Amino acid sequence: MSKNKNKKKTNTGVNFANALSQNMVVDRIFSGIQPTGTPHLGNYLGAIQNWVNLQEKCSSVLYSIMDMHSLTMPKEPAVLRQNTLDTTAAILACGIDPKKCFLFRQSLVPEHAELAWILGCLTNVPRLLRLPQWKMKRASLNSEGTVGLLTYPVLQAADILLYKSTHVPVGEDQVLHLELAQDIAQHFNKKYGEFFPVPKAILSTTKKIKSLRDPSVKMSKSDPQKLATVNIADSPDEIVLKFRKAVTDFTSEVTYDPAARPGVSNLVSIHAAVTGLSIKEVLHQATGLDTAHYKMVVAESVIQKFAPIRNEIKKLQEDKSHLIKILEDGAEKAKELAAPIYQEIRRLVGFQ
Repeated sequence: MSKNKNKKKTNTGVNFANALSQNMVVDRIFSGIQPTGTPHLGNYLGAIQNWVNLQEKCSSVLYSIMDMHSLTMPKEPAVLRQNTLDTTAAILACGIDPKKCFLFRQSLVPEHAELAWILGCLTNVPRLLRLPQWKMKRASLNSEGTVGLLTYPVLQAADILLYKSTHVPVGEDQVLHLELAQDIAQHFNKKYGEFFPVPKAILSTTKKIKSLRDPSVKMSKSDPQKLATVNIADSPDEIVLKFRKAVTDFTSEVTYDPAARPGVSNLVSIHAAVTGLSIKEVLHQATGLDTAHYKMVVAESVIQKFAPIRNEIKKLQEDKSHLIKILEDGAEKAKELAAPIYQEIRRLVGFQ
């Protein structure tokens, strides 16, 4: 059993850069982002930047604002509405083009929830209880986890399978959830006949971006330390302050050693990602700089990268009706794609 499990993991995904450089045939790509407002640096480098590249290379791409998933953690309705629009504005400003992909709000396509129920009836509870996100988020809620929090990986599987998606861009922390989607697809196919393609991961080549205040954890919007997370709409002064206060160590030389020097290595990863340079090239540029001066070099690179994006976000936020229409138009296209697939699912399970 252990041997098969390991074998499965080695085949779970493909490297993002290789997928494009080898002109891999990608039938349909699906990915989503929770509406937490303006995305942060880690969201941009780990996901959104890849989304932009994929929409240029692939003919069938769907990106969803996952507002249903966001209910797993408490949200005020007005905050959720505004966050959805802010997230939409941000990813449009980053380069997502509704003419090249379907960009839509998850809750506008009810088949997501309906399919999640069907797939939930094929998923055992112990498997969900073992997922690390359940354990982590439940702990943050003082062990008062909800049914939605437990079962949202099943909804993720439905998000993917509803469109017969073949590839999913994911970060390292979502690989286990994609493996669940793969298993659910195979279980469905075994029970009802071959129907769903088993989706593969497209893995980002960007190193995971860590918190500026605690480089042992990833950068997160929910981090209580305000200086830990750089948002893509932050002002230049805010970005400079956050990098100046970034945790490093007592060695002044700039080197890359994530295990021994996680703080400065995180800065090097960020610098490489926003400039498009390799780690080696970044280190060469940093020769002779101490970490204090290097922090300002990285801050300036981030400021330059996000300046045009920040300006575009402000413009887009001024026209809410435009943002709403983009999401509604995208949802109509997604419904057209999902409808025949879901009707066949209904027939297979005996609903019609």
